Parts: sequence; structure tokens; C-alpha cells
Amino acid sequence: MEQPEPDVASDDAMDAFLEKFRSQPYRGGFDENQWEEEFEKVPLFMKKAPSEIDPKESPDLACLQSIIFDEDRSPEEQAKTYKDEGNDYFKEKDYKKAVISYTEGLKKKCADPDLNAVLYTNRAAAQYYLGALCHLELKHFAEAVNWCDEGLQVDAKEKKLLEVRAKADKLKRTEQRDLRKAKLKEKKEQNQNEALLQAVKARNIRLSEAACEDEDSASEGLTELFLDGLSSENPCGARLSLDDQGRLSWPVLFLYPEHAQSDFISAFHEDARFIDHLMVMFGETPSWDLEQKYCPDDLEVYFEDEDGAELYRVPPRSTLLRALQHPRYFVKSLTPAFLVCVGSSPFWKNYLQERKVHQIE
Repeated sequence: MEQPEPDVASDDAMDAFLEKFRSQPYRGGFDENQWEEEFEKVPLFMKKAPSEIDPKESPDLACLQSIIFDEDRSPEEQAKTYKDEGNDYFKEKDYKKAVISYTEGLKKKCADPDLNAVLYTNRAAAQYYLGALCHLELKHFAEAVNWCDEGLQVDAKEKKLLEVRAKADKLKRTEQRDLRKAKLKEKKEQNQNEALLQAVKARNIRLSEAACEDEDSASEGLTELFLDGLSSENPCGARLSLDDQGRLSWPVLFLYPEHAQSDFISAFHEDARFIDHLMVMFGETPSWDLEQKYCPDDLEVYFEDEDGAELYRVPPRSTLLRALQHPRYFVKSLTPAFLVCVGSSPFWKNYLQERKVHQIE
């Protein structure tokens, strides 16, 4: 049997190989949906190496690492490798590892003074930069500036330290400005509070002693009560105020015990009359007054003494100041409170039977 020519046999073998290649899919390629992740796992194309390399799981990486840090290389080569590694960590903002890499490079004790100087300078920059960032994160801006200044004594042109110093210094100045503003605001509030306290004292208005903790000094106790009252919360943030004419306006509560309802007056001027507010508040019948009996002319106003045992009836045409100056009235939390009712109602008549009532002239 005649044998085919060699070149013909070679062509037939190649045709057979190509035919087999076409019929069987290639299984060594990347998955089209995850090719970027798989590409990143190839040591040659990695953008960032893992912090820990397991020779069993990543033999290729372990091999590259052994080549890079081969102890048989000269100290200069090893020191330069650690310097480059430290620079990479620095760019990635992993300053702890950068410091470790520069330190390892210095341990090689190479004979190149310029390389050693770079390692010392870069390590110092990483250390001071790390310290400055920590203080910046903790909002210790002055300390961050100090760390940058110390680092810049090593390298006055270190860009990263200059950038952090500028940021920390700006934040420090802002903090100092805000602190000055806060102190000025606090001083202004202290002056305003003192003026309010003096106005209350001048009117002989009594504050409730229920919350007084300072029994050694009546004056200090009054001041403490007054400041507590100013800091206590009221609806809509209302509080005692003093106008340009030196007149007080109070936040006042009207309580309607028959219906368990209340009204809050944010600014009741001390010269205003109770009837003035009642006319406004009951100009229209409130939803809870189903019997429509709360008419301004039929309403009575009372306050309780400090112990809540006795009631004092306030004339509707009386001013707030007159009521507050009564010797048996005590203001609680700088928010005067008054009971309002329909005098002819059965509820109120029954309510009064259990209390001693006084009439204010």
C-alpha cells in the first residue's frame, strides 16, 4: 500500500485538530459575566495584592513574592523593593503598612545613603501623616496641625502633609470662631437672663420653692429656680421675655378641669387683662364645649396657692401682673397657670365645695 507524502499527512493531522477544536468549546477562558473579577486574580494584572498570601491557595503570588523579596539579592535591591512597596501603600492611604515597609527597607542597612534618606523621610511622612489624620478624625485640629508641622520639619515640601495641614488649620480657625460666637451668645443670654430676673424681683413676683435645692441662700435659690424655669420646655418654645419698654410677657396656661382641656398663651403681656384673652379664645365655641356654655361673660378665673389647698378668684378684668403680685401666688417653671370654668355649672359648684375660696379685690 502506497504511503501518503509527509506534507500531505501533516496537513491531514492539522485539519483533524482544527475540526476537533471547532467541535469542542474552549474551557480555559474567563466567564463573560465575571471576567473583570477573574482578570484581577491573575498576578500579572492585579491592581492590589492581598494582605496575606497563602502559598497553597495562591502559588503564583507566593512565587512572585519570593522572587521580589529574595534574600540572595543585594541589600540595596531589597531596600529599594521595600521603598517601592511603601510608596504603593502610601498612595493607597494604607499608612500603617507603608511605615512597616519603609522600616523593613531600613533594616537591610544598604550602603546607599540617598536611598536610606528616602526611606527615613518617607517613613516619617507616613507616620506624621497618619498621626495628623487620626487627630483630624477626632476633631483635634490643633494637634493635627502640630503633627503636620513636625512632619514638615523632616520634609518641608511633602505635598500630603501640606494638604492636611491646610485643611486642619482651616477647621481649627472655624472651630475657634464658633467658640468665640458661642461665648458671646452665652454672655448675651446671661445678661438677658439677669435683666429678666431683676424685672421679676422688682415686681415682687414669687417663684415656687418646690424645685429649690439651694437652702443656704434665698437669693441663690431664686436665681437657680429662675434659670431652671428659663431652660424648661414650653409649647412652641415660648418663654418669659422683656420688651423695649421694660414690660414682661409670660407664657401662660389656661386649664379647664371640667373638660380636661387646656389652652397655651405664648405671650401674655403683664398689662393685658384676662377678659381680653378670653374674648379672643371663646369668640367661637370650641369643639369640646358641646353645651356651648363657655361664653366670656360667664367664665370665672382662679389660681391655686402653692400647696394647691386653696383657690383665689381673679376678676376677669384684672391684669396678669396684678394676679402674679398676689402674696399667695407662686409661679412654677416661669409658666403661670390659671383655672377657667363656668361659675354656674354643677361640676364647678361641686369642685368648689372641697376647696376654700378667696376673692381678690
